[in-house]
Amino acid sequence: MSPKKAKKKASGEGGSNVFSMFEQSQIQEFKEAFTIMDQNRDGFIDKGDLRDTYAALGRLNVGNDELDEMMKEAPGPINFTIFLAMFGEKLKGTDPEETILNAFKIFDPEGTGVLRGDDIKYHLMSQADKFTEDEINQMFSNFPLDVAGNLDYKNLCYVITHGEDKEQE
Repeated sequence: MSPKKAKKKASGEGGSNVFSMFEQSQIQEFKEAFTIMDQNRDGFIDKGDLRDTYAALGRLNVGNDELDEMMKEAPGPINFTIFLAMFGEKLKGTDPEETILNAFKIFDPEGTGVLRGDDIKYHLMSQADKFTEDEINQMFSNFPLDVAGNLDYKNLCYVITHGEDKEQE
């Protein structure tokens, strides 16, 4: 491929393939999410689908303005390819695993790879964008503490950046 063609393809102009941004397993997960959200099964996510998805999650009071804002984020009708491209844009620029690990290591000067659950709960509920008790409980249900009450933050960072538990691979 000539350097001009390579540059054009890399810049996203000449028909770049959004599917190449993700691993096959990730694409399958996005497809499942899309299918769940496409409540009326017409191949597109529209405002009604968003409202129904929120309702299925227990949030019944989503306003039209909020739904309109979400729909405006898309460049056009949201089919699966657009949905995938939108996630690619949202995920672009997320911190790499090493950066997230380094943030946790501030609380782990001995480098054990775990943090006391009570300590991480305190910091998350008292600093910056404070977590609620429900958010803490949700985090610990998704990433349970070990028998000693510690959070394996190395595994948590891996899941954040790769989408699955190391032990499940």
